[in-house]
Amino acid sequence: MEEELHQAALKGSVPALLELLRQHPHILNGTPSLSDTPLHVAAILGHSAFAAELLTRSPELASRLNLQGSSPLHLAAAKGCVEIVKSLVLVNADLGLVWDRDGLTPLHLGVIKGRVGVVAELARVRPEAARVLTQGGESGFHLCVKHHRFEVLKVLVGCVGKDDDFVNWRDGDGNTVLHVAVAKKQLEVINYLLDNTKIEVNAQNSNGFTALDVLSHSTRDLRDLEIKESLQYSGASKFIKKAPSVMFDQDTVQVPTTMQPLMSKRRSLRQLVFKPKQKEVDWLGRKRSSLMVVASLIATVAFQSAINPPGAVWQSDYLEDSNGNPVDKPHHAGQSVMADTEPSLYGLYMISNTLAFLSSLSIILLLVSGLPMKRRRWMWIQMVIMWVAITALTATYFIGLIFMTPQQQKGGYLYHVTQVSVLVWMALMGIVFFGNVVRAARWLLRKYGCMKKKPRDDSLDEDYDIDDL
Repeated sequence: MEEELHQAALKGSVPALLELLRQHPHILNGTPSLSDTPLHVAAILGHSAFAAELLTRSPELASRLNLQGSSPLHLAAAKGCVEIVKSLVLVNADLGLVWDRDGLTPLHLGVIKGRVGVVAELARVRPEAARVLTQGGESGFHLCVKHHRFEVLKVLVGCVGKDDDFVNWRDGDGNTVLHVAVAKKQLEVINYLLDNTKIEVNAQNSNGFTALDVLSHSTRDLRDLEIKESLQYSGASKFIKKAPSVMFDQDTVQVPTTMQPLMSKRRSLRQLVFKPKQKEVDWLGRKRSSLMVVASLIATVAFQSAINPPGAVWQSDYLEDSNGNPVDKPHHAGQSVMADTEPSLYGLYMISNTLAFLSSLSIILLLVSGLPMKRRRWMWIQMVIMWVAITALTATYFIGLIFMTPQQQKGGYLYHVTQVSVLVWMALMGIVFFGNVVRAARWLLRKYGCMKKKPRDDSLDEDYDIDDL
């Protein structure tokens, strides 16, 4: 009988249920406790008519809990079956306040699953259900933000009231819903809370962090500026303040309070004597990223130029004439036309193109090799290789342009302007390259004592000596 009842619940067949009840009037009273009742099955499968019939015949089934501590209302709320939820709360409205073994009420499950209709119905029948916390101390607002349920959040705010202070409830870590929204970078939720509730914008969590502190300590994001503007417009401020510090290599030296007035005189001079090394690291990181992008682009262009040279390739073999006699200039399909018609020009073209290709691949290899090449001198070497690649690619372009220009156009005005432009650009590259070579040579001479170091401006130390720190 129990198996037949279970099958009827799986199918949601009301006639099968009525037939079983006719044959066995007390079959519903024999369902063992701490297991899924037919009402649990109907709730999770959404059989509203079957559930309504069960509740009519045996209302006490609504209060039965399964092995997970879930009532049929928990399952119906998670499933989003509003009709079954209405039937269950009509029988016993207190079911909306019951925790399951995970410490969640039916409303909490509706929030997590994003069941707007279910949450609205449960809060309408028992308004205090919207204020029940999870056993972990989280409110429904916290669950909305953690699970990205913005529409449900608006329903809860409407049920609790925009002027209610419950929105400022703190979870086990002391975080309000605003802390959680800022940590998850939910700009829409943040603006809604600031505009439509009495959220405390400067509330502190267990670590003493305000919402603005959480933003400043979180991972950088494109929405940070908008979030910061919204918080500051609402009067947000930081509570955690760091003491001024001076960077020496990798060590940070905290500046005593008594020296802060003295150091304020030098703040405009190179920002506390030395720029933080983190800025140099950031600069090198940006350079490395830029080099990787440009090198990848050059390698792609050079590869395409090699397999698709100017004039393309022969489309068929040409070894004999129509009479079967060998031709003077035979060629095979797939070979470069330029190699046959302009062999010397083709040689220069391939040399410059290969140089650009290998130079760019060298940069990519150095960047992905994992070698400790994060100092400025290694970055300079990579920049030199990049100049070689760019110059070689320019030469490739110029040679290809010469080959593709018809003979009658080579004496024209536009052709000469193009020639001069390319030559001027290559001369500029040479000047830049020469300037950096001179700069590197001077650095080496200073390092090994062959040239005096650049004199230091004593006026910077008129207040105190750096060694005094």
